[in-house]
Amino acid sequence: MDKNVFIMDHPLIQHKLSILRDKRTGSKQFRELVSEIAMLMCYESTRDLPLKEVNTETPLVTAKTKVLAGRKMAFVPILRAGLGMVDGVLSLIPAAKVGHIGMYRDPETHTPVDYYCKLPADLEERDVFVLDPMLATGGSAIDAVARIKEFNPKRIKFMCIIAAPEGIKAFTDAHPDVPVYCAGLDDCLNDHCYILPGLGDAGDRIFGTK
Repeated sequence: MDKNVFIMDHPLIQHKLSILRDKRTGSKQFRELVSEIAMLMCYESTRDLPLKEVNTETPLVTAKTKVLAGRKMAFVPILRAGLGMVDGVLSLIPAAKVGHIGMYRDPETHTPVDYYCKLPADLEERDVFVLDPMLATGGSAIDAVARIKEFNPKRIKFMCIIAAPEGIKAFTDAHPDVPVYCAGLDDCLNDHCYILPGLGDAGDRIFGTK
């Protein structure tokens, strides 16, 4: 496994992922689980944020405490399924800005088609977390990160809930400098480029569409 790929085996994440995969899980619970998993993944993927020491007045004394060292962040979901992860990550980092990249997969060629891009104006000052529940072929994630790199952010991280080995390889080959945080590494892609065992179409299950 590439040293820049982090599979999150935390028990809470794995428990929620199992319920997420279940075909009996309805849209309401599915949305809640995606948000909760994203929040837990955000907790893990921000372990390397820098801290600085400050003086804090407690009710009793002045104490030396630690706060984030002024690092600005942005979350960029890949539409539409990535929207399901936004509330969870913002619950931990509410001051972060949010951009959006719209892509869909051509059903014939299985390649991504870019149709929308709106990013924070000061992206060069921020750490960017790209969000998408699925990393299948890797095409959408590769193109989204390439687009974001045009704005020269400080750092980029990619967060997905499940990934196929084919997608991991394609992504890390294209962007070896971008860490990947993933809750579950699945077996393979099928003939239609869906992840197996997977969880179905994340966008359809989040929004209740078919």
